[in-house]
Amino acid sequence: MEANKIDNIELKYLTVDDFQELKEATLESYGGVLNSYWKKHHIEDLTSMFPEGQVVIKIDGDIAGCALSLIVDYNSIDDEHTYEDIIGGKSFKNHDPNGDVLYGIDVFIKPQYRGLRLGRRLYDYRKELCETLNLKGIVFGGRMPNFHKHKTLTPKEYIEKVKRKEIHDPVLNFQISNDFHPVRILKGYLEGDTASNEYAVLMEWDNIYYTKPNKKAGTVKSIVRLGLIQWQMRPYKGLDDLMQQVTYFIDSVAAYKSDFAVFPEFFNAPLMAEFNHMKEPDAIRELAKFTETIVDKLKQLSISYNINIISGSMPEVVNDKLYNVGYLCRRDGSTERYEKLHVTPDEAKVWGMQKGNKLQTFQTDAGKIGILICYDSEFPELSRLLADEGMDILFIPFLTDTQNGYFRVRLCAQARAIENECYVAISGSVGNLPNVNNMDIQYAQSAVFTPCDFSFPSSGIKAEATTNTEMILVADVDLSLLKELHSFGAVKNLKDRRKDFYDVIRIK
Repeated sequence: MEANKIDNIELKYLTVDDFQELKEATLESYGGVLNSYWKKHHIEDLTSMFPEGQVVIKIDGDIAGCALSLIVDYNSIDDEHTYEDIIGGKSFKNHDPNGDVLYGIDVFIKPQYRGLRLGRRLYDYRKELCETLNLKGIVFGGRMPNFHKHKTLTPKEYIEKVKRKEIHDPVLNFQISNDFHPVRILKGYLEGDTASNEYAVLMEWDNIYYTKPNKKAGTVKSIVRLGLIQWQMRPYKGLDDLMQQVTYFIDSVAAYKSDFAVFPEFFNAPLMAEFNHMKEPDAIRELAKFTETIVDKLKQLSISYNINIISGSMPEVVNDKLYNVGYLCRRDGSTERYEKLHVTPDEAKVWGMQKGNKLQTFQTDAGKIGILICYDSEFPELSRLLADEGMDILFIPFLTDTQNGYFRVRLCAQARAIENECYVAISGSVGNLPNVNNMDIQYAQSAVFTPCDFSFPSSGIKAEATTNTEMILVADVDLSLLKELHSFGAVKNLKDRRKDFYDVIRIK
């Protein structure tokens, strides 16, 4: 039928009143094969137990297509199940309202209406239903109607050739184009299906919006608010004076209900002014003596202000070795430590700073995060490892003295957002410290970066602070958009990696 001759297309729930017309449409669609249609009592059962799962497409009032489905418990499905196992001898005893997947038991479009993409409408409805009911996905046994024409091929070989477009299979090609993927071969699935040699392919579509029922009090955040602190380097009378400024900024970002407060690398460097008469390696080791006290105070602030605090970084001495480290202080009172893995030549030469050996993601109440300190952002392997662990947001506390140093961090951070399909937030210091050796000047523009796709800013820039100005930057990021990007983006950087050709592995 030509589209310009259609006045009305509507998707409707199937009712028992549709039975006679549905029977005729089924026989027409399946070539008049006897017993290929559902009996009236089957339609009564289906529309009674699961009305939302049974739909028809009507064109100008006539049934043009139909989709029937059940809800089942995925773990109860045997790997080698048959169609009869699912429908329970057409008693539908395996329908479970508390199940976790939608199982398609029938779908067809009448021959005269094929080519109008009506099948896609039926599957789009199933996907929306799956999301509405918070089910893990959709599964069904897909026929291979052209398999009988290729008797020298195994089912696996046949599927691979269909995927490579070397063989056309009207069912498999359609399912794959609708984001379904093969899971396993089912032997003896549908008795009498000689075209498929009674084989079927268990096809699956994953609901990326599925959330596991939470048995604990609390909610899963989708919109996360970031509070970046663009810290002004200035002289302080001592630790209490510095912590007063820290508290002021935490209070400021918390007042905007931020989920994170992010400080820059070495934000506590002004305290070194007291030790400026010493050699640089000795002065920074004196600074390291403040770290434990600062972390304790940040932990208290994270609880009292109900905010997750990323401490930027501070020097710390462990077994007489000097490291550049930071702490995540969660608002539930827990803390975790992270280390700078790549120290700059200047850090090694002037201070004797050692390379860290700790890399991990951190689970928070506002998503899974990664933290890389400044120079580490320029090594893409690190963020790729974090992305493989499911990182949503990458935080980069940094300290740069010149514009070229800053743009190395910035441009690498933007690349990390694109290649790892995540948000990246960078937070730096501004101003001057004339009385602290090796910390004379700072240049920064804190920012939040995104992937570059339709749901994000085309430039990949969510928000930016004013250059070289003390301020806070508050920005919201939507974690649900990342889920969409992973599956439906214009490009899929994570999924399209050639792991058959190369990989990034962790040695220890």
